[in-house]
Amino acid sequence: MTSTPAPPRTQQQSIGRSAFLVAAGIFLSRIFGLVRESVFAHYFGLSFAADAFRAALRIPNILQNLFGEGALSASFIPVYARLVAHRDDDEAGRVAGAVFSLLAFTMAVLVLLGVLATPWLIDLIAPGFEGATRELTIRLVRIFFPGIGLMVLSAWCLGILNSHGKFFLAYVSPVIWNVAQITALLVFGRSSDLPSLAVYTAWASVIGSGLQFLAQLPVVLSLVPGLRLWFRGVSENVRTIVRNFFPIFVSRGVTQLSAYIDTLLASFLPTGAVAALFNAQALYLLPVSLFGMSVSAAELPAMSSTLGNEQEVAEALRRRIESSTRRIAFLVVPSAVAFFALGDVIAGAIFQSGRFHRSDTDYVWGILAGSAVGLVAATVGRLYSSAYYALRDTRTPLRYAVVRVVLTTALGYFCALHVPGLLGVSRRWGAAGLTASYGVAAWIEFLLLRRGMERRVGRIESSSSYFAKLWTSAGLAAGLGWLVRIALHPHHPWLTAIVVLLPYGAVYFGLAAMMGIDQSAALLARVRRLAGRA
Repeated sequence: MTSTPAPPRTQQQSIGRSAFLVAAGIFLSRIFGLVRESVFAHYFGLSFAADAFRAALRIPNILQNLFGEGALSASFIPVYARLVAHRDDDEAGRVAGAVFSLLAFTMAVLVLLGVLATPWLIDLIAPGFEGATRELTIRLVRIFFPGIGLMVLSAWCLGILNSHGKFFLAYVSPVIWNVAQITALLVFGRSSDLPSLAVYTAWASVIGSGLQFLAQLPVVLSLVPGLRLWFRGVSENVRTIVRNFFPIFVSRGVTQLSAYIDTLLASFLPTGAVAALFNAQALYLLPVSLFGMSVSAAELPAMSSTLGNEQEVAEALRRRIESSTRRIAFLVVPSAVAFFALGDVIAGAIFQSGRFHRSDTDYVWGILAGSAVGLVAATVGRLYSSAYYALRDTRTPLRYAVVRVVLTTALGYFCALHVPGLLGVSRRWGAAGLTASYGVAAWIEFLLLRRGMERRVGRIESSSSYFAKLWTSAGLAAGLGWLVRIALHPHHPWLTAIVVLLPYGAVYFGLAAMMGIDQSAALLARVRRLAGRA
């Protein structure tokens, strides 16, 4: 029996609410993440210890993304969400338990192997490191490894919570991980040398990973009362998850390969390049997570649960992609413009303190401006990947990800290691070439994803006039921001950020509303209603 699809307006409201909950959770976790980065920058600056910590953290980040939120969510949620939609609670419990058991066993083996093979991993991740930087990186990686398994199990919790519509807890729980590190930095920051402080912070990361998993576990157990950690025989649903997991794993591996190559190339640049690259990525990932991941994460279980014949499913997916693309672009476009035009204001407000100086802020701005090139493409591309995963097509995103990584590697090598010499600038600016190279490759990947999806669901409205209005509004608002910035220079970074960025946002929303952008008009109307009540 086929269920009657919900009316489009009801579906949009449901996805909007889910996306809001995801965004709210991510927003809080990212805010605490930025606080962590700010405190870290205060004590470490762009020192050798900062480079070592960032490079060491890259390895657990890679494994977490390979086995965690990315591959696990994309393979597990479509199967598990469909079981939940059909109210097959017994099979859902068996599937959830089997996946947990497989993950726990796999991560235990990988953690043991990782601790033993750490020196060789460092030679692969950061071959340019030598002496004290290399030794500290090895020590930190061995500390980080035990926390990897706990973070992956947290991603298992996320998959279950999302499938049951419990979005907020899944995405707000990383606040605990951030708070643990902030606490270590504040407690030991003034009394410890930089290598010791890096070690204390790494152990705090492991403790935070465990607390993050435990915070989600009680709710997960209440949602899956029939959970069985292991059972004899593997159902077809579990086999489907495993089959889907490996192509997505490889796809995510290709994506992580790009991040690995960035770190590898940056390790050959002057001291501070690896740390600065991570600082810029912390800012770059904020809109990607808030506006891209939030919508994509909310859409994946909804797309996967869509019922009907092939034509009805294709039409529903097309509608979802079009509406969600507009929702994402409305906030990502001004983010990209702000990174490019006002990146020093943003970076200064977050990082400029203690050992992190004004020159370091300008350096991070250059890297952040490079990342703005592909911000829109990379963010909307996540939505398209979710649509492919909902259709249980894991191979198409993999092929296009390979294209992107090949382009990123070739362009990144040339731009990072050769272009600075050709332009007669310091070698350190090769880090900006890395992010710009990724942006160009992200646009090519997005166009391939879009063309492939149109073959599956029909023509997707491009909304070129909509995007033109967004870019125009953001560009004019940035011009005003520049004038204010010049008038204020030099002033305290926080004061500059408040006086420059608030008018930038207000002007953008006002111009967008005047140009007929529905999201902006609705937002301003809501603000006026709240002001009237006050």
